[in-house]
Amino acid sequence: MSGVWVFGKNGVTRLITNPTRESFEQRDPPHAAGTATAPGARPRVLVYLPSNQVIRSYDELEERLAELGWTRYPNSENPELIQFHRSDSSTHLISLPKRFSKLKNFHLYDIVLKNRSFFQVRDPTTAQHHQR
Repeated sequence: MSGVWVFGKNGVTRLITNPTRESFEQRDPPHAAGTATAPGARPRVLVYLPSNQVIRSYDELEERLAELGWTRYPNSENPELIQFHRSDSSTHLISLPKRFSKLKNFHLYDIVLKNRSFFQVRDPTTAQHHQR
C-alpha cells in the first residue's frame, strides 16, 4: 500500500493513496446544535445506542444513566458540577457542568468510556442520518 496515512481530528487514521493538497484539507460540516466546543473543533452529540437517541438534555441523560445503574451524586462542594456515580463502593464518577450547553467533547467521551456498549459520540450530521 502506497500513499500517506493521515490522522483525522477524531484520532482515526485514513490512507490517502494519491495525495493532493485538497485531500488534506478538512471540510467542516456546518455548525449544528450540539455541545460547546473549542474554536474550530467540530461539535459532537451523544447518542444512546439501544434506542439510537441523541441526548439533548440532562433529563434525557439522567434517565438513560439511571437505567444503567447511575445515580446523581450529592455535590455540595462544587455547585457548578452535576455528578453521577454507580454505587457507594464504586470509584466511577461522571462529573459534568451544571448547564447542558457547556458540555464539551471530553465530557461526552467520559460518559462513553464508562458505558461503552450504551453510548457513542457522533458528528451531528451523522447522528441525524442514523435516527429513525
